[in-house]
Amino acid sequence: MRLKKAHIKILLAIVLLTALFQQKSHAQSFPVRPGRLLLNPSVTYFFATKGWDSLSVLKPFANNGKFTSTTYNMAAQYGISRRWSVFAQLPYVTNSFTQTGYANHNSGLTDLETGINYYLANIDYIYYFMLHGTVITPLYKDNPGLGYGLTGAELKLSFAGSGHLFGNHTFFTLEDGIRQYFGSQGPWQNRYSGTFGMSLDQKFMNQVSVSLGGFYSKSDFKAFNVNPATEKNFAFNQVTLSYGHSFTHEFSVFVSGGTFISGRNTGDGSSASLSLVLRPFK
Repeated sequence: MRLKKAHIKILLAIVLLTALFQQKSHAQSFPVRPGRLLLNPSVTYFFATKGWDSLSVLKPFANNGKFTSTTYNMAAQYGISRRWSVFAQLPYVTNSFTQTGYANHNSGLTDLETGINYYLANIDYIYYFMLHGTVITPLYKDNPGLGYGLTGAELKLSFAGSGHLFGNHTFFTLEDGIRQYFGSQGPWQNRYSGTFGMSLDQKFMNQVSVSLGGFYSKSDFKAFNVNPATEKNFAFNQVTLSYGHSFTHEFSVFVSGGTFISGRNTGDGSSASLSLVLRPFK
């Protein structure tokens, strides 16, 4: 039972981070016009049947172990002025870990993230620098398996720009954020990502992108423990491919698929997602 519970904790933490990383709207790296509201509902499916241990050795889960999870996330961003915008996102997770003779199921709201974006500067209105501040608030008290149950904060810097390649419009984003969870032995985390995308037509109705990113989490508490709130040391890198189609200026759909390429104390997971971008008013 000790091994089973430890695997569950690692995967619960990783799947939340993976889903939110995969569904981060690239619009957050560009300025939002005053009065503009962006809505980004999404759903992500994640599964894993093997994982990396503390030495980054990849092994199948014991006893035919399998982890699956579905994350429903609602994100929103609103432009206050030419330099300031606010954002929020709220995920709901259902997950399952099974082994021969054992099953564990878990669901509920996780961490509410609210914050503010500040547009620092631009270069010729092509390249943009932005600063993002986030507060993490846990919304679960009776279900510690959904996360650390700790308040946290993050400060992130992003660099984004656009250009042309082979006659097509291109864009890129680079992001790096430092997150700290407060409390006894709360983990310190570095979350980073880079994305390159290209339009497939002159009307910007279709686009493809590739992203590479990951997480590094560290805490003074390094023991591998069965307590579902104490596993705080892990790392992984993930690659994601996405396709997007804009039906109108106010409505776009994105589909994505991602997989881990390296890790430590994580499941070797893959994911698929569907995301909508809505602009309800101009």
